[in-house]
Amino acid sequence: MTATLAADTTFFTATQLAAAIRERRVSATEVMAAQLERIAAVNPVLNAIVTLDETAARGGARAADEAIARGDAIGPLHGVPVTLKDGHATAGMRTTVGMTAWADYVPTADSTVAARLRKAGAIIIGKTNVPSRLRDLQTVNSIFGRTKNPWDVTRTPGGSSGGAAAAIAAGLTPLEIGSDAGGSVRVPAHLCGIYGFKPTQSSVPITGSYADPPDMPRSFRLLFDIGPLARDVDDLILAHRVIAGPDGLDTEVPPVKTDEEPEPPLDRLRVAFAPEFPGVPTARDIADTIAGFAAAIDIGGARLGQALPSHDFTAERALFSDFITWYSQAFQSPPENSPTLSVYLEALNQRDEFIYAWERFFGDWDVLVCPAMMCTAFRHREMGMPIPVDGVETPYWSALSHACRFNLSGHPAVVMPVGLDREGLPIGIQLVGRRHSDMKLLATAKALTRLTEGFVRPPGL
Repeated sequence: MTATLAADTTFFTATQLAAAIRERRVSATEVMAAQLERIAAVNPVLNAIVTLDETAARGGARAADEAIARGDAIGPLHGVPVTLKDGHATAGMRTTVGMTAWADYVPTADSTVAARLRKAGAIIIGKTNVPSRLRDLQTVNSIFGRTKNPWDVTRTPGGSSGGAAAAIAAGLTPLEIGSDAGGSVRVPAHLCGIYGFKPTQSSVPITGSYADPPDMPRSFRLLFDIGPLARDVDDLILAHRVIAGPDGLDTEVPPVKTDEEPEPPLDRLRVAFAPEFPGVPTARDIADTIAGFAAAIDIGGARLGQALPSHDFTAERALFSDFITWYSQAFQSPPENSPTLSVYLEALNQRDEFIYAWERFFGDWDVLVCPAMMCTAFRHREMGMPIPVDGVETPYWSALSHACRFNLSGHPAVVMPVGLDREGLPIGIQLVGRRHSDMKLLATAKALTRLTEGFVRPPGL
C-alpha cells in the first residue's frame, strides 16, 4: 500500500476505490492484492465466490495502472475489482446459473451488464453463488453447495443473489450486479445488511443474463429486473448509470434517464410508511423498526403519513404467483399450468389495475417506506419448509410477499440497512417510488440513509 493511503481498502465503496485509484493515492495492483487476500481468508467460510480468476484479476489491475500512467481516458470504475452473480454471462469465465448441466459452461461473449462494467473500467474477478436456475429464497446448488450469511453462518444470506450479498457484506467485493424476479436483489440486501436496488422494469437489458437458458426462447417478458448491490447508495447510483439503457438487443428496454438527481431536503419530502402489508406476516422487530424510522423522518421535517393503496393485496400477491409460475414453466414438456391466451390477457389487464393503483398512490407521496421481507435471516433449511415469524411457522414463499408485488407492478425499489433485530441480525427497509423515477428514488434513499448508521460491518469480520 502506498504511503498516501494506509487504510484497509477491502471495505471501501466502489466510488471510494475508483477515486483513490484515479487520484493515485493507491494503485489498482495494491487494491487487487488486498481484495484477493481478503477473499482467500474469508470466502472458505462463507462460500460466496464460487469462481475466481486470480491471474486475470492481477493482470487487469496491472493494465489499469499502466493506463493511468499513460494518461489514458478512464471510466468511472477504472481499476475497481467486482464480482458478478453467476447468472450473467462472462466471456472466458465459467457461468453455471447453479445448474449441474452447465457446470463447465464458459460463454464466448459477455452479457450486456458484464460488457458495460468492463467498459467503465471495472475488473471482473469472479462469480458469486446462486440457487439452481436462480429460483430459491436461499443460495444453495448441487455444484457449489450452500452460501452462508456473514452475520451468522447458521443462517441464509437469501437468494437468489445470496452469494453477491454475502460477498459485499464480508468485504470480498465492493460492488455486484444481481437480478430480481421476486425480491432476489432486495431480500439478500435486507438479510445481509447492505444496499440493493431493483430499477423500474426493463430499465436494464437482460441480454446474456439468464432468466432462461440461452438455448431457449425468452419467457420472462415481465418481472425479471437487473440491479446493483453495494455498501453505499452512491455505488447504487454509479452502477445503475453504468448498466441502464437500451443495448439494441433487448427490445423491451426504452431510453432511460440516468442523470443524477439532487438530494432532496427532508422537509420537502412526502413520505408514506407502512410497518406491514394487509394479510402479509411481518416480524414485530421489523414493523417496530419501520415505525421508529418513520418517527426520525418526521423529526426531520418531512410530510409523513401511514398510508397504502386500498386495493386487494392478497389478489395482487396471487397474481404475481400466477405470472412467475407461467413464465417458469412455459417451455416444460409437456407444459404445466399454461394459461390460455385469453386468461393471460385478462391477467395483464388485472396487472394494469394494480399499476394504476400504485401510480395514483405515488401522485400523493414521493416514497413509500415498508418492509423488504417478513423476517430477518432465518436458519438454513430445505426449500419449501416453513419459516418462523415471531415463533409462528409461516409458509416458505410468503417471505417474498413484501418484495414481489413490485416486480409485478414494475415499480423501482431500494433496500437499505436501518438497524438490527433482538438477535443482532440486520433489518433493511424497502423504499418504493413511482415508475420511471429511479434517479429521484435513489436520491431520496441517499437523503434518508443520513438518518441511519449506514452499512455496519458484520461482527468478527
